[in-house]
Amino acid sequence: MTERRFAPWLFAVFALLTLMLPQPLQAAPPEGDDVLVYSWNSNVGPLNPHTYSPSQMFAQAMVYEPLVRYQADGTIAPWLATSWKISEDGKEYTFTLRKDVTFSDGQPFNAEAVKKNFDTILLNHKNHDWLELVNQLHAVEEAGGQAVTVIDDHTVKLTLKAPYYPILQELALIRPDRFLSPAAFPESGDTAQGIKAPIGTGPWKVVEMVKGEYDVFERNEAYWGKKPAMKYLVVKVIPDSNARAVAFDTGEIDLIYGAGGHGGGQLGLDTFQRYQQMGNVEASVSPPLATRAMALNTKRFPTNDLAVRRAILHAVNKPAMVEHIFLGVEPQADTLFAPSMPYCDLGLAPYGFDPAEAEALLDKAGWTLAEGDEYRAKDGKELALELCFVGNDALQKSVAEVIQGDLKRIGIKVNLVGEESDSFYTRQMNGEFGIIFGDTWGPPYDPHSFCSSMRVPSHADYQAQLGLPMKAEIDEKIGQVLVTVDEKERADLYRDILTTLHEQAVYLPLTYMTSIMVHRPELKGASFGPTQQEIPFESMEKK
Repeated sequence: MTERRFAPWLFAVFALLTLMLPQPLQAAPPEGDDVLVYSWNSNVGPLNPHTYSPSQMFAQAMVYEPLVRYQADGTIAPWLATSWKISEDGKEYTFTLRKDVTFSDGQPFNAEAVKKNFDTILLNHKNHDWLELVNQLHAVEEAGGQAVTVIDDHTVKLTLKAPYYPILQELALIRPDRFLSPAAFPESGDTAQGIKAPIGTGPWKVVEMVKGEYDVFERNEAYWGKKPAMKYLVVKVIPDSNARAVAFDTGEIDLIYGAGGHGGGQLGLDTFQRYQQMGNVEASVSPPLATRAMALNTKRFPTNDLAVRRAILHAVNKPAMVEHIFLGVEPQADTLFAPSMPYCDLGLAPYGFDPAEAEALLDKAGWTLAEGDEYRAKDGKELALELCFVGNDALQKSVAEVIQGDLKRIGIKVNLVGEESDSFYTRQMNGEFGIIFGDTWGPPYDPHSFCSSMRVPSHADYQAQLGLPMKAEIDEKIGQVLVTVDEKERADLYRDILTTLHEQAVYLPLTYMTSIMVHRPELKGASFGPTQQEIPFESMEKK
């Protein structure tokens, strides 16, 4: 038999015809009345429950659940655990788990799954040493004990080194103490090396991720609790707040929710005010959720001088900042933690806006302003410092520029340093800053978790406090306050810690942070979450 061959030109014809045929369309997110569309600055990330950046916390909270859950009224409610018992010495917590829970892949949620998740967290305890709960559990393991014990299929016991009072609050955090399906662990069992897929017990499951475009979450039909009202949640990637407003105006997205700001948040505050004035749009502001603050480096020149730090706090015109930058959406803050936070209503005298007092403090400390000079000096050194912020965060940039102008009026030179977020956070940890943004985290972190983290260089606080002569004493008192079982002693210790930090002018509180929400009236059930990181998508539906 003779083999038949095609002439070369026929291959070219076939290739051309193939190009002319209709091509498969790129996958598109679901649409319709059963789809809620939200937006975020980026994709939600790998959603590893036991690691931090770059996963977005609101999305982690949708997929993964805690043993107990923080409520808006400050209480802790049963969640994956139906109840718990505490030993007389406060060191053992025995949790009874729900029996009707499975992971979204069908794997059972049980005591073995709880232990497997805690084991990988403790394996990487150094990544979590800013959380005292992890330190307490690790200390038990390090001493040869067992921190997490399986009693039976639906009973698990946590054993601490000391009676750590905020254990339930930290178990309610979005990360790292939440639970991944055992089938989604890597072969090594170490989730710090990555996970196979983001699979939890939560009301949503991830079904599609398209880099730079969108992520799709689908209702978990096997969810043990009340299922989401909508079948799908689509999170579109819209990095710019102005573009987000256009997307809302054109109906491309249904909801704007999160921190407000001039380009750095979900929505510009001037645009938010426009929505507030429109009759056909719902626009609301949450109660204060955390503190927008800056940390002053007590070890680095010239903020190692207490007089300089106090002068800075008196020189910044916060009332004008609240009015012109935050447009009244975020109220002025005068203390590191809002008085509404536990143990934080201390009646501390605020550093009021008083440029004359600021100048008097500098004069008395020997920082003089020579005739013809713009900036003060002492012992031949100019009074100059670096203020560090995330370069593409327009809100931080605006605040930094206002502070720069305010401090110039009293003779302090401020060099602005705007960098990528990774470089910014590196500065927080290594202390290469004069002043740097360092917001608190709000409930259920404040004040215990935030204070606990002050003892390690995981955020700006450790470095900012390192120059204080009483730094070791502060750290010792933080260690004590976290484990004392005496309520009065606990309150007294918090008073000592927070009063010292306030009097030493380590922090420049700016505003109490809020979230904003914008949606159309047909979106029902929209409300604010109990923390700034949680968004209650489950209750939202279009009617």
